[in-house]
Amino acid sequence: MMLTAEIWLLVRGILFFIGSISDMGTLPPTLTPAEEALLIKKLESGDESVKKELVEHNLKLVVHIAKRFANTDIDIDDLVSIGTIGLIKAIDRYDPKKQAKLATFASTCIENEILMTLRANKKDSGNVLFSDCLGCDDDGNEMVYGDILGSSDDEAYVQLENEEDV
Repeated sequence: MMLTAEIWLLVRGILFFIGSISDMGTLPPTLTPAEEALLIKKLESGDESVKKELVEHNLKLVVHIAKRFANTDIDIDDLVSIGTIGLIKAIDRYDPKKQAKLATFASTCIENEILMTLRANKKDSGNVLFSDCLGCDDDGNEMVYGDILGSSDDEAYVQLENEEDV
């Protein structure tokens, strides 16, 4: 699913909010079931302004789930950001008629978003670039894979593009 410009603006606002929270050290309290139901009814009736409030008051859930993945290569702040995108997607897709709580539905979406990112990072971890540093030679000059291959990046890219066109 492509994120629209409106959702990206919301994410940027939430990430700014998260940054200010980390400075303060506190998260907003979770909503009571009655407050959450009221906001969800407003959202169903087309009031998009409540989306930000739903996200802000469910950040504790995002942080809780992100902490479970703290032993990965991704920084905890990035995990919270990724989880927040999952929360926004969950709020967009949530259907209260299915009789599941928002937090239950959102926790699955948050975890899936983090897992998708971890899988994508793992898949890309084996890629090597011609400009990756191998170390230094005897004179202290930096050596890259392109030096060993004996061609410039441009020549290699042209050759790869020609092979893909065939």
